[in-house]
Amino acid sequence: MNDNLSYLPRELRRHTSAGAAETASNKATFTRLQDAVNSGDVEIISKAIDEVVDPNVRIGTPLPVDATGAQALKQVWTILLRAYPDLHVTVEDLIADADKVVARNTVTGTHQGEYMGSPPTGKSVTYNEIFIVRFVKGRIAEIWGVVDVLSQMRQLGVIQA
Repeated sequence: MNDNLSYLPRELRRHTSAGAAETASNKATFTRLQDAVNSGDVEIISKAIDEVVDPNVRIGTPLPVDATGAQALKQVWTILLRAYPDLHVTVEDLIADADKVVARNTVTGTHQGEYMGSPPTGKSVTYNEIFIVRFVKGRIAEIWGVVDVLSQMRQLGVIQA
C-alpha cells in the first residue's frame, strides 16, 4: 500500500489510517523540536533543526536575521538564547491535521543579554505566539507565525504601555 497520500485532498487523507499516522508523526516531530528548544542548548537545537527541518524551509514570519531557510532558524535561536538564556516555550495547544501542525505557545524568559538593540534589563517577560507548520515527507517545509513582540517590548520597557 502506498503510504504517501499527498495525491488525496486533505479532507480524505485524515480519514485514512495512513493519514492518521502522518498526523501523529508530524505532531511527534514538532514536539521533538520543541523539546530541543527548551533544552536551552544551541547545539542541541541546531542538531534538531538539521534532523527535522528542510534546509530550504519557507519561513513566513518576519525574522531579525539575513539568513534564509534552516540557517535562519538556527540564527534566531542563537539570538533568543543569548538574550534570554532561561527561555522556555510552553505549548498550550497543539492541533494537527494531515500535513499541518498548529501550536499556541506561551514564552517566558529573563532578559539577560542584548536583544533587538536593547541592553539587558534583568526583567522577566511572558508573551504569546502562534505557529502553523507544514510538513512534507516528515520534515518541516513551511513555517508561519505570529509573535507578540509588542507585549515583549512593553515588558522590557522599550515601548511605553
